[in-house]
Amino acid sequence: MNFYVMTLFPDMVSDGLSSSIIGRARENGSIFVEAVNIRDFTKDKHNKADDYPYGGGAGLLMQAQPVFDAHRSIVDKIGSGKPVRTVYLTPQGRTFNQQMAEEMAKEENLIFMCGHYEGIDERALEEVVTDYVSLGDFVLTGGELPAMVLIDTIARLVPGVLHNDASASEESFSGYLLEYPQYTRPEVWNGKKVPEVLLTGDHKKIREWRKQMAEDRTRERRPDLYARYEKLMDCHEKLRKDKLHHAGMLELIARGQAELFFEGEEGILLRDKKSGVFMLTVKDREAGEHILEMVFGTADVSISAPAQADMFVVHQEYMVDAIKSRFGLKLWSGCYILSYTKKESLPKKDADIRKLDMSYLATVVSHYKLADKNEMAERLSGGNILGIFVENTLAGFIGEHTDGSMGMLEVFPEYQRQGLATALETDLANRTLQKGYMPFGYVKEDNAASLRLQEKMGFYRAKEKVWWLVREQ
Repeated sequence: MNFYVMTLFPDMVSDGLSSSIIGRARENGSIFVEAVNIRDFTKDKHNKADDYPYGGGAGLLMQAQPVFDAHRSIVDKIGSGKPVRTVYLTPQGRTFNQQMAEEMAKEENLIFMCGHYEGIDERALEEVVTDYVSLGDFVLTGGELPAMVLIDTIARLVPGVLHNDASASEESFSGYLLEYPQYTRPEVWNGKKVPEVLLTGDHKKIREWRKQMAEDRTRERRPDLYARYEKLMDCHEKLRKDKLHHAGMLELIARGQAELFFEGEEGILLRDKKSGVFMLTVKDREAGEHILEMVFGTADVSISAPAQADMFVVHQEYMVDAIKSRFGLKLWSGCYILSYTKKESLPKKDADIRKLDMSYLATVVSHYKLADKNEMAERLSGGNILGIFVENTLAGFIGEHTDGSMGMLEVFPEYQRQGLATALETDLANRTLQKGYMPFGYVKEDNAASLRLQEKMGFYRAKEKVWWLVREQ
């Protein structure tokens, strides 16, 4: 991911982002950061990039020309031909939060514009800014510190930046719970002992303790977040009444990825904060129509919807036409959800299975046609695709989708009927169990081979199908 910071003080930005995790990420190529000096684009012989504001007033104002030209130089360098998301750091903007960070982390390029003095000539802002963002209701001397805060927050979500791929999902605000307390050596310090449960090695008890501590801490320190968490837990209880049919929604909640838009007797509407997929389950068509009208308000999603609705998973077939007509989506397929509901690991298969890296991108893309190159690159860079090797040659692969579902299962023709698909499914399922999650996947209704495979392995099939709707490319 590439970050460009427009500033009058490039050394401040470069030095501030050269240490610790962000510094290492820059060194290993996970992210790219460039501080662009706005003064380099001034046409003033004294190298001035500011002047007094028309109409009077205290202080100086950054001029439009050098700001605009600095921005144009970055856009030309990127060379995509598309508008580049440009963030102006200002107290007048939307207050930054984790959800905004997750949204921005999907961009390939981000430009941050740092004001100084009394700000920037409005005409330059009108030309190039796409987002106005604030850190809070206070005033700083410039936009450099906020830009560094945003880059730090967003970069942590970029695959490869954090060594532990679970770290970003377990930290404060990943769901609606604050992070649990943590301890390191020595075991006793200043008369205080590390909680006994953390010394047991019992991972199930440790997970339960951490969840309880996170709940207690959130209830005490952030009752506003805890109220949202309680609503999600209410949803969880309702969905569990038919847990096989709602496995995808339940796992979004379990993984801290669920954004709740509606919860009530009429039904539940969630969105995956990472992929943007909406998931809807309702008691009847009338209730479903009512939920859509309450949340989105109008057929024009660009006006009033909380987000662009490009993908939906609908749990009742009678809602398919309503979603298609409202959002202009097409029906991709009906699918069965298959889930492994036991806690015990599947019997391990003797196979050479490894995480694939970006060097396998072309191979993976050539064999798996249901995702674009960018999505597959994101999955590979995050260590979410496993390959099986025969005599050190890649023979097939399987992956975890952004929503946590298992999929992308491909065994190359010359290696089929050797049990490699079972070995891949087993390995990924066991890795999922080790993280404390439930292995599950969506299988197209006409994929008889995959349905047989997973049921043979002990996965349970939901009685009712779900329907995937997507935006036509």
